[in-house]
Amino acid sequence: MSNQMFSQMNLAALARLEGRGPREIARNAGVRYDEESQAFHIPTMGTNVVVSYPDYHFTPELPGWHRLVILHYLDLADGFPLTGKEIPFGQMKSGMVRGGGIDRRCELVIQNLKDLGEETLMKICERIGGEPIVSNADAAYQIPFLPNFPVVLKIWLPDEDFPASGRLLLDSSADHYLTIEDAVTVAEILLEQITLEVTL
Repeated sequence: MSNQMFSQMNLAALARLEGRGPREIARNAGVRYDEESQAFHIPTMGTNVVVSYPDYHFTPELPGWHRLVILHYLDLADGFPLTGKEIPFGQMKSGMVRGGGIDRRCELVIQNLKDLGEETLMKICERIGGEPIVSNADAAYQIPFLPNFPVVLKIWLPDEDFPASGRLLLDSSADHYLTIEDAVTVAEILLEQITLEVTL
């Protein structure tokens, strides 16, 4: 995507947020708004990001797509509670094509993590804010990409009947916080960061 198109999307996101009250935004997004400093405090992947209001300046600075997803999250969030029901990206609204594609890509990338060992996997997930959770998988971690938009990483190790497999899954409330296009961007950010952590 061209820089011009990205800039247009960024400006459109800021325009949609213009004039909206910060307390309502914070309540719907599940983030803290500090009245004194006039800023949102937004945890994402283990980092606390401070976003000033009303100019939406990020500290620390984030890569463009990560920043844009957060702006969309602040715009779209409606405060709908998490359900605890896990779904693949393909089950999001309008997610059959783009969601199905990222589901397959996630499986391929996560399969390559099978030989790292549980301790190494845990360290990688902890570095991006994840925590181990009880699951039907051999290893599972919940990564709070944003307060009301957690992503679950599951890995099934190979056995004599089945090869290794893995998935990224969302809470079924995901449509209340991001579009399928944004969710795909979230998956790409996570996969890139996980792959980077593996090489460290």
